[in-house]
Amino acid sequence: MKPNITLIGMPSSGKSTIGVLLAKRLGYSFVDVDIVIQEKEGRLLKEIIAQEGMEGFLKVEERVNAELDVRKSVIAPGGSVIYGEKAMEHLKEISEVVYLKMSYEEMEKRIGNVVDRGVALKPGFTLRDLYNERVPLYEKYADIVVDEEGCLQPGETVDRLRAIMESRLAAEKAELDKMLALLKDGGGADSE
Repeated sequence: MKPNITLIGMPSSGKSTIGVLLAKRLGYSFVDVDIVIQEKEGRLLKEIIAQEGMEGFLKVEERVNAELDVRKSVIAPGGSVIYGEKAMEHLKEISEVVYLKMSYEEMEKRIGNVVDRGVALKPGFTLRDLYNERVPLYEKYADIVVDEEGCLQPGETVDRLRAIMESRLAAEKAELDKMLALLKDGGGADSE
């Protein structure tokens, strides 16, 4: 397993809330990349978008995500991180990428004011357009998908994710044990 976990998903999917809970349960640090961006830029996300436009914001977001240097952390980037290929390549290299999947209807119910949230909405785009454009990208980059359907509390999503992670760890351990047994028994190809 990689040393970090990155949570991706639509705005309001719970990346920050679930990320903090997961980090506490794993004994990891929590990195909210939107806050890192605001600290590095000295401006709120909505100010960056207003001053530099959507393309300018996406460049800043990609740069900050591509430069992250953390270990034993749960990383929660903004929902638009999936537009930055360099950022996603880096995040996949340093972490297990988990897509917090939710329906459009659930997102719409949770999201509130898109401007105050700093949602990267292209001119003329509706929330439905945004959802339809992003879902295939989240699926493309995800190592693990956690369907939040039916989860009433963030803790339930954390429990689902933790069960998936533990199952993956057990499978990796079993595979390593098999390889070690083969090596120990001289089952390697060069054993003659």
